[in-house]
Amino acid sequence: MLPIVNVAQLIAKKRDRETLSQAEIEFLIRGYAEGSIPDYQMSAWAMAVVLRGMSEEETMHLTEAMLHSGVVLDWSVGLPKVDKHSTGGVGDKISIILAPLLACCDVAVPMISGRGLGPTGGTLDKLESIPGFRTDLSIDKIKRVVDTVGCVITGASAEIAPADKRLYSLRDVTATVESIPLITASILSKKLAEGLDALVLDVKFGSGAFMQTYEQAKQLAQSLVNVSSRLGTKTTAILTNMNQPLGVMCGNANEILESIEVLQGGGPVDVRALTLAIGSQLLVCAGACASREQAQAKLQTALDSGRGLQKFDQMVAAQGGDRQRISLPGRGHIIETTQAGFVSEIDARQLGLAIIELGGGRRRIEDKIDYSAGIAVRAKHGQRLEKGDSLVEIYSERSVDDAVKSMISKSFKIDRNEPIPFQLIGECITSPS
Repeated sequence: MLPIVNVAQLIAKKRDRETLSQAEIEFLIRGYAEGSIPDYQMSAWAMAVVLRGMSEEETMHLTEAMLHSGVVLDWSVGLPKVDKHSTGGVGDKISIILAPLLACCDVAVPMISGRGLGPTGGTLDKLESIPGFRTDLSIDKIKRVVDTVGCVITGASAEIAPADKRLYSLRDVTATVESIPLITASILSKKLAEGLDALVLDVKFGSGAFMQTYEQAKQLAQSLVNVSSRLGTKTTAILTNMNQPLGVMCGNANEILESIEVLQGGGPVDVRALTLAIGSQLLVCAGACASREQAQAKLQTALDSGRGLQKFDQMVAAQGGDRQRISLPGRGHIIETTQAGFVSEIDARQLGLAIIELGGGRRRIEDKIDYSAGIAVRAKHGQRLEKGDSLVEIYSERSVDDAVKSMISKSFKIDRNEPIPFQLIGECITSPS
C-alpha cells in the first residue's frame, strides 16, 4: 500500500485543478473500498471535486474504478440486456410499468433500483408496498428471475459497486452530493455492473427533480451519455419535465395501483406517453427494433394484449409478492381551490415533502413508511378550475394537520390567464458519433 501522504497529494492536486491519472483514481477508490483510506480524507477529496470539477476523462476513470470495485454481472441469456434509470421525480412510476413491457419485446431487463430519501420517492419502496415482495435478491436469484421471467427489479447487493455505497453515504452527510462527475460515477457504476448492452436515462428537471433547471439536467445527461458510451454501453438520455407530478397518484401503494391500471390499458396519458417514449428509445438503442415507430407499436401490442400485466404478475410472484393483498390507500381528504382560474404552476417538490409528512416517505434512511399514505393530483398544469374544485385528494390513515393542508394548497398557483402548454418530453441526447 502506498503511504497515506499520497492521498493528501491527490487531494491537493484536485484542489489545484490538476488532472488525476487513471492509476491515481484507481488507488483512491480501491483504498477507500478496502478501508485503508479514512472517511475524512475521502470527504476532503470529494469536496475538492465539488469545488474544482473533473474532466470527462477523470469521470470515466472514476466510474470504471467504482464499477470494478465489485462484481459485474455476466449472463447466459442470449437476449440483449437493457435498463433505464431515472434521476427521480414525484409520481415517477415508469420503471414498474416499463420493465415487464420490455420483457415482452425480446430483451432482458436486470433492473437495479433505489429507495426514496427526500421528496421524489423510490421504486423499491413502491414495490415493497406489495406484501411479500423481495428487493434484497442475491446475484444468483437475480439471474434466475431474469432467466425465467425476463425482468427483475431489485436493490443492489453488497457485491455490486461497494465503493459507490460507501462514497454515496459519505457524500450524503458532507454536502458533496451536487457534483455532476460524482453523480455520473455513482449512477453508472451501479447500472453498468448489470452487464448491459443498452441504457436509457430519464434525466429530469424542474421543481420536482434533483436538477432544478433544464441547463443543469442537460449537463448531467451529456456527462452520463458520454461516459457510459466510452465505457462500451450504448446509451441515450431523454430530458423530461418535473414541474408537476407524473400521473395522478403519488405515494407507494397508490402508485403500484396506477401502474397496474396502465398495464391494463388505462391510466394517465402522461404516464403512458413517457413509458412508450423511453421504452421505444431503449429497444432501438439495443438493436431490438429498427425504428422508434416499430418499437412503440411493439410495446403498445404488449399493453393491449395484456401480456405486459401477465409479465408483471410473473415478476411479482418470482420475487415473493402477492398483488392481490396490496394495501389500499388511506382515507381521502379533499383540498379545494379557493379561486377560479388556470393552474399555471405546481411545486412538485412541496407535494413530495407533504407525502413525507403524511408518513409516505423518509426523512432518514431508517424511517418506516406508511405504504397507504399518498396523494392523488386532481388538477394538472393548464387545467381550468372553478372555486371549490379539487386540487388534491390526500390519502392518510392519520389525521391531516393544517400545516400539511397549507403546504399542499400553496403548491398550486392559479392565474386568470391560460399558461403555455406543458411539455413533458424535451430533447434526446445520444452519444457522440
